[in-house]
Amino acid sequence: MAIVLSIQHLPKMTLNPIAVLNEPRKTRVLYELKQGQSRVFHQLPSGLNMEVIVQKSVKEKNPESRKDPPLVFVHGSYHSAWCWAEHWLPFFSNSGFDCFALSLLGQGESDTPSGTVAGSLQTHAGDVADFIERNLSLPPVLLGHSFGGLIIQYYLANMRNELHYGAALICSVPPSGNSGLVWRYLFSKPIAAFKVTRSLAAKAFQTSLSLCRETFFSATMEDNLVLRYQELMKESSRVPLFDLRKLNESLPVPKMTDCSTEILVLGAKDDFIVDAEGLNETGRFYNVTPICIEGVAHDMMLDCSWGEGANVILSWLNGLNR
Repeated sequence: MAIVLSIQHLPKMTLNPIAVLNEPRKTRVLYELKQGQSRVFHQLPSGLNMEVIVQKSVKEKNPESRKDPPLVFVHGSYHSAWCWAEHWLPFFSNSGFDCFALSLLGQGESDTPSGTVAGSLQTHAGDVADFIERNLSLPPVLLGHSFGGLIIQYYLANMRNELHYGAALICSVPPSGNSGLVWRYLFSKPIAAFKVTRSLAAKAFQTSLSLCRETFFSATMEDNLVLRYQELMKESSRVPLFDLRKLNESLPVPKMTDCSTEILVLGAKDDFIVDAEGLNETGRFYNVTPICIEGVAHDMMLDCSWGEGANVILSWLNGLNR
């Protein structure tokens, strides 16, 4: 059973010089960075470049005080690094954390590999691991949304030489994948199943404002914001993240071997994609009690009440035994 939170409205580490700063634009709608943010490109062993939006802590650091871990953000389908840059990078950098939001290959301003999909669970996790190993001097906390959460789960189970303080799985696809979600919708909510399939598989969210809102955001989200994010999402994914059939063959993800890694499982009460059972499955897998926030939809980091999830994560971060 998830813990449900009701909304109460609430008032030296460096990137290696492998970063390339002047890449040709790959999207027609380029996300405009906020003050304090920069866009760099991490070169992977394949030679392909991965977009990283960086926002460093604005707090002065006392050399004798405890160092906060860097935060590495991994997006899901139809998104890229910009989805974190809108609200959560400023929030967490103001709270003292260095923040790095990645765009997976084939997404955002990252390079696109040859083939019909961006990669596999294994290759995406390997790209995240390569970025961390070559650029960060402290073990990070990873934050993954939707399919990005599944990538982080695979990373935690398989990247045995990597050190990490913890991981926050946000509206994450559960360890068994999305098949269970799909079948539950088909039998219990056939109309919702049709809408989800039409919205995501047929990409109807790209042309229907109402369907985009219902899929990703709260009903109270203003039209102008939904339209803005819809335009960015249209441009965010040039190829699918995965071949879903091959993805299912590699699931469920294995159990973590490092039991010291702290896991936060965070869900949204109004999530149109990941249901309560999907959230609880992830919690059971990691032996933690999920937290479910009322009044927030699937895109928790962009939704009207984006601060609710951010504050839960900040409280968890501050409580980590670092």
